Amino acid sequence: MVADGVLIAESAVRMATKNFLLRSALRDHLDYNQASLSAFTRTELRHLADENLASADRLAAVDRPPAESTKHSEAQRMHYAALQRAPDVHRRLAHELQQYATDDAKVADLVASAQQHAADELRHELTRKLAGQVVEPDVGYDTARPKRLRKLIKSDLKHLRRQHRTHARTLMAPLPASDNRSDLPDTQPDTSASARWIATTPDAPWQEQERIAVTGTVAMPDVIGKIDDPKQTVEGFGASFNELGWTSLSILTDAQRDEIFREVFAPGVGAALNLCRMPIGANDFSRDWYSYDETADDFSLEHFDISNDLDTLVPFIHAAQKHQPDLQVWASPWSPPTWMKTNQHYAGAQPHPFMSAATNGLREDQIGHEGTDMFRVEEPYLRVYADYFGRFIDAYRQQNIPISMVMPQNEFNSPQVFPSCTWTPGGLAQFLHHLAPVMQNRGVDIFLGTLERGDDHLVRDVLNDPAAAAAVTGLGVQWEGKRAAAALHALYPALRIYQTEQECGDGANDSRQARHAWSLMKHFFDNGANAYMYWNISLLEGGLSRWGWTQNSLVTVDADNAAYRFTPDYYALKHVSAFVQPGARVIHTWSLAGYDNQLVFLNPDGSSIIVIENDTTEVLPVHISMGDTMISPTLSPQSLNTFILGASEGN
Repeated sequence: MVADGVLIAESAVRMATKNFLLRSALRDHLDYNQASLSAFTRTELRHLADENLASADRLAAVDRPPAESTKHSEAQRMHYAALQRAPDVHRRLAHELQQYATDDAKVADLVASAQQHAADELRHELTRKLAGQVVEPDVGYDTARPKRLRKLIKSDLKHLRRQHRTHARTLMAPLPASDNRSDLPDTQPDTSASARWIATTPDAPWQEQERIAVTGTVAMPDVIGKIDDPKQTVEGFGASFNELGWTSLSILTDAQRDEIFREVFAPGVGAALNLCRMPIGANDFSRDWYSYDETADDFSLEHFDISNDLDTLVPFIHAAQKHQPDLQVWASPWSPPTWMKTNQHYAGAQPHPFMSAATNGLREDQIGHEGTDMFRVEEPYLRVYADYFGRFIDAYRQQNIPISMVMPQNEFNSPQVFPSCTWTPGGLAQFLHHLAPVMQNRGVDIFLGTLERGDDHLVRDVLNDPAAAAAVTGLGVQWEGKRAAAALHALYPALRIYQTEQECGDGANDSRQARHAWSLMKHFFDNGANAYMYWNISLLEGGLSRWGWTQNSLVTVDADNAAYRFTPDYYALKHVSAFVQPGARVIHTWSLAGYDNQLVFLNPDGSSIIVIENDTTEVLPVHISMGDTMISPTLSPQSLNTFILGASEGN
């Protein structure tokens, strides 16, 4: 058993040394020296020995029945006997690996074997490239795609063949015993560099940890950031200005509200939200139904009026602008004015049984249906509705609130108990013909959305109309639209993608939902999203809407005691938004060891942001590699962690 363990460890160290050699050699360090490779290999062997000693101590501390107990079956007794032997096996294996690390001949053989594997892998990659094949990363290969290899692949065939032969010879050539070159990677920790570390657990949100050392490559990475292949640009993070958010905050004192807005919006302080949403008229978290013009057949919009918003949404946004001067606001309607709809009602569904306390007055014959146009897709209504959008833009500009972008309809497939309106792709395309010139005259972008179904064909069928496609500069996706995000990013790479409304929870505001919130952020950024929106900024405790359902929020307000608290959802969002700057690039990661619960970003100022969750109930040691640097934290159970490497350390 110990001999088998040595062979397994030997294989793991060979792979680590090979990857270390490739990362270094292919970054122009082609005269890499024997001493450095031997030192790295010895370090890996000793690291595995230490891990086995730690495993022996853990197993020895576990209480278990005696193997000879008659209370157990033969299989159970064999199992317990094996458990009793396990600590001794781990200690013997650790001793063998420690001896291995001191044996110069064995270490030299292992390094030579790693050289051979590296040369074979390079030869294999280049041979496949010469044959015109698409190269997929081999298991164990550093998918950061080193710059030197990329240069080789871009070369002409003759030069490529010559470089192939040169590199293969170099990797296999005898190496000098020592080398004093200062540009060789350092295998020892650089104790002069460190990174900031913030951790959140269910019982202790946003805790500053002791700074963690930033080192060279001192171990086989568990997570590798592919910094040579940055993905989409991040525009920002936000939430929605809803009426019930403002009415809940109005219970508090001016000083309390200012504390909240500073924490949520001010750059370098808290979550630093910079890209937020608002409704055009009422939404499901308004005080009640309203539009800006409920006068029937007012095709000249003579009665257009935003006075309702002057009590709620306008002061809400102004309070955020005070702390975030660069705040961008975009908007979408939940329902057009009722006289523009086929059912002459703001809603599309009757109250659900579990929302029996809510009423909307919708008759059976007014119920809407997915796949139909509840809007009156007729020329005068299309024209006046586009003008309605334009009047909204103008009215908000007069309030010093510029609207940067609009989407034609929230969740255009869903008839709801609250304000809603279904559209077909054909109906949306016709409306975009009218909306485009109105928005272009005002310098306002149009995104297509919001899509709440996992069907990219719903977008395709709109964009198949050339005039509609020309009007659209981005896509809005939420809820089940997450299943379409990857396809949309692949099909329409020129269009920006916003995640427009985080799934809202049930009003419990617990850590369970916060873990789901993290998984949603990870999903959307892994699949091409440029921006991420939470939903309610603030609600009363319980999060009850006018239409009878409960949702989470970033802040909850206790009306009885005029107090507030930030929720677990808030801290989950803050772990990402507080440090990822507008203009940051998403960095995909790669792991041989199954670590897939992280997001990595590269900021414009050169800092790297690593956010990683340990969703297990045990501590989790992890080695994270970013180019030539590495951090090696041990993550607490059920924790969300942010590491800031480099210049940006605010918040």
